[in-house]
This record gives sequence, structure tokens and C-alpha cells, in this order.
Amino acid sequence: MNAFRIALNELRRLSAGTLPKLAMAALVLVPLLYASFYLYANYDPYGRLDKLPAAVYTTDAGAKDSGGAERNIGREVTDELTKSGTFQWHEVSEKDANDGVRDDKYSFAIGIPRDFSAALLSSGNFTPQQATITLSTNDSNNYLAGTIAKQVADQVRKTIQEKVGSEAADRFLVGFSTIYGKVSDAANGAQQLADGAAKLQTGQKQLADGASQLATGSGTLATGLGTLKSSTAELPSQTQKLASGAGQVADGNQKVADAASVAASASSDIQGKLDSYRTQLSTDLHNAGLTDAQANEILDRADQLRSPVDQANTKIQAANGDLAKLASGARQVSDGAQQLAAASPQLTSGIAQASDGANQLRDGAAKLNDGEKTAVTGTDQLATGATQLRDGLSAGLKQIPNPDDPTRTATANTIADPVAVTSNGVASAGTYGAGLAPFFISLATWIGAFVLFLLIRPLSTRALTAGASPIRVALGGWLSSAVLGIAQVVVLFAAVTWLVGIHIAHPLGAIGFAILVSLAFTSVVHALNAFFGAVGKFLGLVLLVLQLVSAGGTFPWQTIPDALYPLHVVLPMGYAIDGFRHLLYTGASMQILGDIGVLVAYLVGGILLSTLAARKHRVWSVSALKPELSL
Repeated sequence: MNAFRIALNELRRLSAGTLPKLAMAALVLVPLLYASFYLYANYDPYGRLDKLPAAVYTTDAGAKDSGGAERNIGREVTDELTKSGTFQWHEVSEKDANDGVRDDKYSFAIGIPRDFSAALLSSGNFTPQQATITLSTNDSNNYLAGTIAKQVADQVRKTIQEKVGSEAADRFLVGFSTIYGKVSDAANGAQQLADGAAKLQTGQKQLADGASQLATGSGTLATGLGTLKSSTAELPSQTQKLASGAGQVADGNQKVADAASVAASASSDIQGKLDSYRTQLSTDLHNAGLTDAQANEILDRADQLRSPVDQANTKIQAANGDLAKLASGARQVSDGAQQLAAASPQLTSGIAQASDGANQLRDGAAKLNDGEKTAVTGTDQLATGATQLRDGLSAGLKQIPNPDDPTRTATANTIADPVAVTSNGVASAGTYGAGLAPFFISLATWIGAFVLFLLIRPLSTRALTAGASPIRVALGGWLSSAVLGIAQVVVLFAAVTWLVGIHIAHPLGAIGFAILVSLAFTSVVHALNAFFGAVGKFLGLVLLVLQLVSAGGTFPWQTIPDALYPLHVVLPMGYAIDGFRHLLYTGASMQILGDIGVLVAYLVGGILLSTLAARKHRVWSVSALKPELSL
């Protein structure tokens, strides 16, 4: 009797009659019922969070921002939450929210306190305070709801942080624009300063040249005035002598003029008398009986005799006028000499003072010249410094950002939220249910293998009695469960794909791997039942529990307690889950070969253990004929 015949006989036994057929069909559907319903119920719970009731309340009193505008960020956040549709939000009072969470009316509640806006805007006034959001949860209602609520609160906090941070960054960047404007004004002023310093430098050099010329000229003036002072030292005594001599001359001239005046007067008298004598002569001549011709001849002779007298009179009168003028001029000279003599001491004193002043001017001009040389050096440094200031401000101005409104807004948003996460999944499950599918398919496959042996006999008594070889008996007992196990996974995958809607990236590979998993699991459970009998069923259940906690089906297996690490490495379900993850998603790799190798090893190991059990059961004992425990 070969192994296939043994398996066929067992299947015929199970299908003999209507009730056995129904029982066998039920066994095939057990994994389907477990996995498909569970995956259907958890296919996309995050997509239905809008059915989850949540409360939000705000008592925010609002505050003024740094610009003086009134803000109520608590109201803004509340309105955004109620309009978001992420949950079934209810805006209620603080008391109703807390009572609702306690009474399971709301899954959680988010509260915004009275000083929320004031705390958020406090940084603008350099009195920073940390704003708080109150999250109320009740794990007695649902632990995962509380966990989700914490994530929501973190997201709300992050959103508010980005919003407030963006506004603060925008104000910060506006400050940069203001600084840019001020520095630009300063740069323009520095340019004007540099231009003025250059003009000052030029003017200062001209002033220095003038100061040098002044020093030279004042030195020459001081020398000349010194010479003049020496030359005029005796001027008062000399002018006094001159005044005395001029007085004497004036007196002498006056005497001469007086004598000349007397002579002129006498000459004039003579002329008058001569005129009188001529007239008398003319009368006497006519009286004497002379003719007019004779009289005129005599008168002409008399006139000829008078001519020298007339000439002398003319000269006397002219000399008298000249002497009068000479006397007057001499008197004026004398008066001027007296005035000169009186003024010469003041003149010499003024010349002396002028000489002293010229010396002081010379010394001051020399100091001015030296100072101007220093001033030229200073103006050179000022011009250089002003140029450096201008260049530095111009260079600094280029380094100060002056963004336009769109750039400033984009920059502020980036500062508030500097890191964006780009998802680059090597493999993506897509939904929560698809993410759990590898775990629940593996679990359902084990449960399917476990329930098969509620009806299937692990070893054929008839074959053992007939003396069939242990390997044939073991293979025959396993093949019947293997056939039903294959039927289980085929029906399971059909339901998961078409009814639940989970996308399988590698359908043929996934079906083939699922068949291998079923063969390995049925081999292990068959071996336990064949070798240990009724206790083997219990051991299969124990292995199920151990694999539930160590396989890493929900959380990564690295998060399980250290004591469970060996179980994860040894037991087969972890490898089944890992293989399904690679085949159901888009990240199939050569790593799956290791999973296949482990499952094949369990398959072969199960058959070997079943063979040992068959060899053991070839010898009948009292415990085999009448077992203490029968399941």
C-alpha cells in the first residue's frame, strides 16, 4: 500500500456521507473565515476615523500680536479642526467635553485654554511663554483611540507650531528688509560722506598750501616791519627838528612877504600918482594953448618915460603875490611838520606794534602750517576711512537678504517647517489591512492545519496493521492533510484578493509560497499529532500561542522582549510572515530564499518525525489500544 493510496483512503473516509462532506468543507473554510473577516474588518480603519466622535473646546480670550492686531488663535484652531473632517468633531464646553470622554460619548477631547493666544504671541514681546493644549483620553473606552488622539494632538501642535513659526519667521524677514533699507540709507550716507571727505581732502590740501604761503609771507612781512622799525626809530627827533626849521623858514618868508607887500603897496601908490600927474599934465597942456597933437606928443614922451616904472610895478606886484604864496606855503609846511613831529611817535609806536604783531603772525602762521600738515594727514585718513566705510556698507548691503513678498512667505514657511519627508518605499502595503495580511494569512494557515486533525487521523491504523513501511504511512497520513491545506490557502487567497480587495504584487509567487507554508505547517502539526497523540493537539495550540507573540506580525519582531528572540528565530511562522511580505507587496528579493529554506526544513523535519512516529506505532501497546486521553 503506497502513500497516495493511504491518503486517498483517508479522504474517502472523510467524505463518506453528507455530514462528513460538510465537515470537510467547513475545515477548508476555517482559514477563510478567520483571515478574510479579520482583514475585511481592519482593511482601512484610518479611512473611517471621521466616524470617531471627538470633542473640542476653546476658552481662548485672544491677544494682540506685535503689530497690534487682535488674534484668537484658539478660535482659528477650533474652526480648522471642525472643518477638517478628520474626526467627527463636536465643539462643546469644557465640562461637556470632559463628561463626554468619561461617559464614552467622545473618544477623546482637545481643549484650548484661555491664555493660549497670549502665550503663542508672547515671543513677539520678548516675554516668551509656552502655550499648552489639553488632551483628554479614556483608555477604558478604547486604548487605540487614545493613542490616535495623542497623534492628533501632536499633529495639531505641529500645525500650530508651523503656523506661528511661519508668522514669526515672516516678521523676522520683514525685519531684514527694514535693516536692508536702513543699511542702504547708511550706505548712501557713507557715499556722501566719502564724497565730502574727498572734497575736504582737496580743500585741506589747498588750505595747507595757503598756510605755507601765509607762513612764508608773514615771515617776509615780519622781516620788513623789523627793518622799518629800525629805520624809523629816530623819526620823532628828526621830524621835531624838521618842524623847528620849517617854523623858522615860515617866519622868515612871512617877513619877506610883509616887506614885499609894503613895496607893492608903495608901487601901486606911485602908479596912481603917475596916472593923476598925466591927467593934470594933459589939462595943463591944453590950458597952455598947445594943440592936441603937441599935447599928445608930449604925453607920449611922458608915457615912454613911465614905461619902466609900469614894468617895475608889474614885477613888484607879481613878486608880492609869489612871496605871499611862498609865505602861506611855508606856513603850511611848518604846520605839517609840526603835525608830523607830533604824529611820528605814534607812527613809530604803531610800526613797532605792527612789527611785534608780524612776528606773532609769523609764529602763528608757522604753527598753522604745521597744524595743516597734520590736518592733511587726518583728512587723508578720513577720506580713506570714509571710502572703506562706504565699500564695507555696500558689501554688507549685498549680504543682507531683502526678499520680495512671495520669497519671504516661502522662506518663512520653510523656516517654520524646514524638513519635508519624501516617502520612498521599496515596498508599500497601501492599507492597514494589507499591512496585516501576511500575519493573518500565516496565522489562518496554521489554524487551518490545526483544525484539520480534528477529523483527520495522523496515521492509518490499517496501513500500520498491514505492515506498510513507516515512511509510506507517514507520507500517506500527511498527504491527506496537505491536500486539504492546499485547498484552504487557495480559497483563502481568492477571498482575500477578490472579496477583501487586497492587491498582491506577485500572485503566482504568493500562491506558491502559501502552498509551501501550508505544506510545512500541516507537516509540523501532523508530526505532533502522530508522535504525541492527543497531547500533540495541545502542543500545536501551544506553538500557535508562542508564534503569536514572537513572529513579529504586527510590530517589528525586534521590539519583542529579549527572552522571545530565540522563539522568533526557531519557529516557522516568522519566516512565513516575512515571505508573504515580500510577495504581497512590491519588494520581492532573494531574501525570500532563506524563508523558503526554513519552511522546507520544517516540512522535511515534520515528515521525518512522522516517520519515527509510524515506526513507533508499529508495535502495539496497552496505552495505544486504550489511551488515557482521547481528543
